[in-house]
Amino acid sequence: MANTKEIKNRIGSVQNTQKITNAMYLISSTKMRKAKEELDRTRPYFELQEHEIRRIFQTEIDITSRYFYPKTGRRRAETYAYLIITADKGLAGAYNQNVIKLAEEEMAKHKKTKLYVVGEYGRRYFQRRHYEMEKSFLYTAQNPSFSRAREISSILLEQYDNKEIDEIRVIYSDMESEFSTIVKMMRLLPFDRREFWTKQEEKNEKDVHYDFYPNVNEVINRVIPGYVAGCIYGALVDSFSAEQNARMTAMDSANKNAEELLADLQIQYNRVRQAAITQEITEVAAGAKAQRKKRKKEE
Repeated sequence: MANTKEIKNRIGSVQNTQKITNAMYLISSTKMRKAKEELDRTRPYFELQEHEIRRIFQTEIDITSRYFYPKTGRRRAETYAYLIITADKGLAGAYNQNVIKLAEEEMAKHKKTKLYVVGEYGRRYFQRRHYEMEKSFLYTAQNPSFSRAREISSILLEQYDNKEIDEIRVIYSDMESEFSTIVKMMRLLPFDRREFWTKQEEKNEKDVHYDFYPNVNEVINRVIPGYVAGCIYGALVDSFSAEQNARMTAMDSANKNAEELLADLQIQYNRVRQAAITQEITEVAAGAKAQRKKRKKEE
């Protein structure tokens, strides 16, 4: 059995670790709150862009844009691009593993894929397994910003416009609630025009006419890149928030485990200390008894 000094050292070690996990919990909480506030501030801008696209499709019929499926329906893509959003580090439960699992399942369905990874954890994972990645695509998952989303979207759009890729999909995490995080896959491009209108909206706008300069196709081709960047920004923030929530959950669990371990160690310490005290009392009593016997013999 360990002695009191060893147990006290273990208690001190657990307490120091608990301070670290508690600090990480508080940091993740602050980061998640700031990211959500920033997204809420920019959300009206992206919602306005989506509304403009809806209005264009409600008032114009003959729109031919490379960013949309043709009116006849969806066409089969040859080369799929996957934008995978992971964290830069672990200590977040199954957050990274769940994203990677879905990514591997989806990519296995297609012969030709291109991989774009945000986050150092995902890059290291796919690199170790010899996946072919875009080498110059070195974006961090920390502190997502719209400028970063715009850079990512410009890279993807350039390859899409050059017909190097036919369909772009984003795999990311979304926090449904404080206790539930799910992994989602979003088709980024091409869009389905049917997703931008409803029967009720069509009814409300059917008598309204708008003029587009220089033409409707040029207008929509100018609007879409900003909307795509907004979608990527939303996915980055959702993933970052989900990561911080997962890390908060993991650190909270670690704190609870530390409390239980400290309680067990304290009980163990008390038992060892009590045993030591009892042993000392026994030794003193035995010594006193021996002294009394010695005195009697001398008498």
